[in-house]
Amino acid sequence: MRIGTAEIYRQVETFPEIADSVVVGQKWENDERIILFVKLAEGVELTEELKNKIKRATRENASPRHVPAKIIAVEDIPYTINMKKVELAVRDVIHGEPVLNKDALANPESLGLYRNLLELQT
Repeated sequence: MRIGTAEIYRQVETFPEIADSVVVGQKWENDERIILFVKLAEGVELTEELKNKIKRATRENASPRHVPAKIIAVEDIPYTINMKKVELAVRDVIHGEPVLNKDALANPESLGLYRNLLELQT
């Protein structure tokens, strides 16, 4: 499945509660599910209400297939030195695979935030 990350970003990053986000596919039960990681605006908590708001907007304005299976709050989003999000590195980390291009990252320490997350095991 090819995830339409641009569609999801357009929806999510218009929300004042969301400072940044990254979307990846996670291999799950012989398929792939969409995982949305969000960096929240200062003072905002990731509530069920906010998750539902994100899912509803994605379903209505992108498509039902773009609705994330999981929405998880993280403290930082990894970027390259050229300020491009690195979805592939996040995907590699959540699958327990090595990240080969750490030298190209502006904030490689952020990848540790995605390792062994309990939310991704259910």
